[in-house]
Amino acid sequence: MNIEIPYEPRPLQEKIHNELKRYNVLVCHRRFGKTVLAVNHLIMTCCEKPNSRLAYIAPTYRQGKAVAYDYLKEYTEPLMKLGGKRHETELKVDLWNGSRLQIFGADNPDSLRGLGFDGVVLDEFALMSPRTWTEIVRPAISDKLGYVIFIGTPMGHNHFWEVYDLAKRRGGDWYAELYRASETEVISDEELEEARATMPEDQFEQEFEVSFQAAVSGAYFGKQIQKAEKENRITDVEYDPNIDVETWWDLGIGDSTAIWFAQRTGNEIHLIDYLETSGESLAYYIKQLSEKAYNYGRHIAPHDITTRELGTGKSRLEVARELGIDFEVCPRLEIDHGIEAVRNNLDKCYFDKNKCKYGIDCLRQYRKQFDDRMQTFKNKPLHDWASHGADAFRYGCSVDGPTRTDWARPMSVDIRYVV
Repeated sequence: MNIEIPYEPRPLQEKIHNELKRYNVLVCHRRFGKTVLAVNHLIMTCCEKPNSRLAYIAPTYRQGKAVAYDYLKEYTEPLMKLGGKRHETELKVDLWNGSRLQIFGADNPDSLRGLGFDGVVLDEFALMSPRTWTEIVRPAISDKLGYVIFIGTPMGHNHFWEVYDLAKRRGGDWYAELYRASETEVISDEELEEARATMPEDQFEQEFEVSFQAAVSGAYFGKQIQKAEKENRITDVEYDPNIDVETWWDLGIGDSTAIWFAQRTGNEIHLIDYLETSGESLAYYIKQLSEKAYNYGRHIAPHDITTRELGTGKSRLEVARELGIDFEVCPRLEIDHGIEAVRNNLDKCYFDKNKCKYGIDCLRQYRKQFDDRMQTFKNKPLHDWASHGADAFRYGCSVDGPTRTDWARPMSVDIRYVV
């Protein structure tokens, strides 16, 4: 039986299909057709390799369903004549030859753990946690020697830029290309001129000219992190044992916990270390602090540490004291005030480029929610992988930030008076 998939790649898309290697980084402008290209490349692998396992990973499961699943259904529809089955609730297609293609969200990494893949697409990798690659996908393609396609639009000098730069330098099994709207002829010159005239310059350069240098659209601290890079304040920062180390915490419940390690020296704040993980108890993090063997001063936690938990009847503040840490509690402040405190402190911050790398990415990517219906940014932060590190930093800066008033000073809470 002769089956035709209704996909007619543009010449540039066809060139990409033919040139892809094992590790691929495609930096594409908006409306390039990257999702259609990516889905069809996975389908081709399914057809050519029986019993293969392929994954398309979007930043969130909801995005994967909204953006990619309709394409997956459309382009596999002719193949259903040969047999197989679609699983709507799991965003999964099983083909006649035993191959399977499934859509996942990087916001639920546990759904990917333990799986092995012959090929993976990481769509809009700049919007994902970098750990999606290092901790999830890289091990998942190892035994099958599978391939990966990083694809998306830039968002500053973050992990997407790093993997693009790595691919350009490594060569061999690595393939990297950058596609600007002014060069691909996918969008007309007239439409591009109209977009340039009606969009902020940084946003146009990022979305259409795929500039990694442009400030991240909607980012709270993107320009200040760029400034820190230019001023060489993201560098090697040594621990000074003569100065107390503060820890700034964002405590997750069923979510990530993030901790910054800071030393204040003169008018400077030295960020010497960063820790973030999930699924661990408070005792685990306190043990990590002990193993780092810094000389600690105060430990700063958000106000909700005083909330009693239903299971134990104790607050995490009480549990921490039993484990040997006496937290200072940051007062409940408006998020806007905390963001302003961060902005007022960032220009005096020095970050260790290696130990704080993940935390720096969090600050760089922390951004406003985008309203798809109104096509504008909302005046509140997006809660994603970058939130935890940014929130922990915000709590630390709210302690001694110049915008703080006397009544807003963090309190050393006496446990007898916590209710």
